[in-house]
This record gives sequence, structure tokens and C-alpha cells, in this order.
Amino acid sequence: MKTTCEIMVQKVLPAIRAELSRAMIYEHGCTQQDVADILELSRAAVSQYVSEKRGAEIDFSEETQKEIRKFASVLLNGGLSSHEKVKGMCSICCFVQKSGWLYRNAPEAKVCVICKDMN
Repeated sequence: MKTTCEIMVQKVLPAIRAELSRAMIYEHGCTQQDVADILELSRAAVSQYVSEKRGAEIDFSEETQKEIRKFASVLLNGGLSSHEKVKGMCSICCFVQKSGWLYRNAPEAKVCVICKDMN
């Protein structure tokens, strides 16, 4: 049995990073290095997200993609601390869980404790 957090870290987090990377590059004209700096990743990791070598296993709903694009815009406005970036990623992760993706793909998993507490 995998815990909810394992499922989310192995499957969903890379897909969120991939969507963020593509949004920042294709919609906002950032370079891979810009995205790497903002997301605090290596440029090579961003390259793998953009080329769909990582994080390509999940097709998010349009509503989830919209939330991810909104977060990309927030990230691009700058001024967020690492803690605030993590908090934003957690919000997107919780959004994915509450959207029903988790139950459709891992019915045995439950919404994580943090997401239960987030409003």
C-alpha cells in the first residue's frame, strides 16, 4: 500500500512542475534557466519537464490546469520566499486531491491531513 503522500510525490508533483514549466516558458516567454531559478530546480530538470521525460503521466483537468497557470503567474510576479513557493505547491497538490483525481487513480488513498485542514 502506498500512502497518499507517496502517490502525490511520485506522480502528481512532477506533473505540476511540468505544467508550471510549460506555462512559464510557452505562455510567459521564460527561459528554462528562468524557470529553474524560480522553481529552485536544475535547468536539466526543467528541460525534462518541458520535453515530457518527467511528469507526463497525468492529464490534468482544464480546471486544474487553470489553477496551475494562475500559480505560474504568481511565481513570475516574484518576491515569494521558498516557504511561500512550497505553500503554493501544497495548495495545488490539495486542489488536485480534492478535484477527484486521487480517488479515480488510487481509490484506496485518502486526502492528506494537510489538505483536510486547508480551506
